[in-house]
Amino acid sequence: MIMKNSYGLASAEERIASFRIRLGAIALAVAGVLFVLYPALRPFSDETSLLGAEAFGSADWMTSHVMAILAFVLLTFGFMSLNLSLQGTAARRLAFYGLLLAWLGIGLTLPYYGAEVYGLSAIGQEAVSQQNTDLMGLADDIRFGPGFSMILVGLVLLAIGAMVAAAAVWRSRLLSKWSAIPIAVGFLLYLPQYLATQPVRVAHGLLITVGCLWLAASMWQRSKPKAATSR
Repeated sequence: MIMKNSYGLASAEERIASFRIRLGAIALAVAGVLFVLYPALRPFSDETSLLGAEAFGSADWMTSHVMAILAFVLLTFGFMSLNLSLQGTAARRLAFYGLLLAWLGIGLTLPYYGAEVYGLSAIGQEAVSQQNTDLMGLADDIRFGPGFSMILVGLVLLAIGAMVAAAAVWRSRLLSKWSAIPIAVGFLLYLPQYLATQPVRVAHGLLITVGCLWLAASMWQRSKPKAATSR
C-alpha cells in the first residue's frame, strides 16, 4: 500500500483512481454523443425498394452504425468507472452487479450491429448493382434470424444493468441521485424505439445523451483526489 505523504497531497493510488474515473467519464460522455448521432445520421427509407438498397449501401449507413458500435464499447468503460467511483460506499455490490449485467448485455448486442453494418451494406450494394429488389428480402433473414435472440437478450440485460446501476447511484449518496435515471430509462426503451420513426429515435438517443453527460459530469466532479491530512 502506498502511504500518503506529509504535505497534504493525495496518494499515488488516489491519483490513479481519479485518472481512471475521469477517463471513464470522458468515455461515457463521448458514448452519449454517439448514441444521438447514430439515429440522426442513419438513412431511413422504404427498405424493400431500391431506395432502401441505396441506404444500406451508403457511407451514412456504415458511419452511423459504426458510431453505434463505438457508443456501446465506450459505454462499457463508463460502467467500469462508475463501479470504481462507488467503491467504498454502501452501493458497491449493486454497482458491480450493474457492471456485470451491462457488460453481458453489450457483448450480446454488438454482433447484431456488426451484421447490420456489413451484412446489410453488402446486400444493398449488390441490389443496387443488379437493380434487383428481391435481394432486399435477405435483410429480414439477417435481422430476424438466430442473431435476433442474442440482441433481444442483450438489450434486456443491458436495461436491467442500467437500472441496477441507477439504483446504486441513488443509494450511494456520492453522485447526483438522479444522474443515472435517464440512462436507465433510455435503455429500458431501447427495444421499443426500433419500431419508431426517425424523429422519435433521435429524441430517444438524446435522452441517453443527456443521461450519459449528466452522469459523466457527476463522476468527474466527485473524482478529485482528497488531500491527505498532514502528520
